[in-house]
Amino acid sequence: MSLPRVLLRLEGAALLTVAVFLYARSDASWLLFALLLLAPDVGMVGYLRGSRAGAVLYDLFHTSLLPAGLAVIGVVADSRSAVAVALIWLAHIGMDRALGFGLKYPTGFRDTHLGRV
Repeated sequence: MSLPRVLLRLEGAALLTVAVFLYARSDASWLLFALLLLAPDVGMVGYLRGSRAGAVLYDLFHTSLLPAGLAVIGVVADSRSAVAVALIWLAHIGMDRALGFGLKYPTGFRDTHLGRV
């Protein structure tokens, strides 16, 4: 495995670790964490419309931009629920990256920015 792939996987593991650590300190429900941890994978339904639509929807649910924005909104609005959901979402993304699941290319589900799955 190449150094960039190793670093990207380690980066994912770090994101997962930080998100879980902050979640634990938030006193949010671990049942909520368990129920929502795999929720971002709903983005896979886009593949029912083809590889291009699937990649776009999957990537939308698996980039840190949306949960980071949600976290900021949650902090500004003092919404513990929004912050909790954002941390769960970030944990999912970190978990996926640590396992080698990257953002998708429109050529197929197995083609990712971390290599072929």
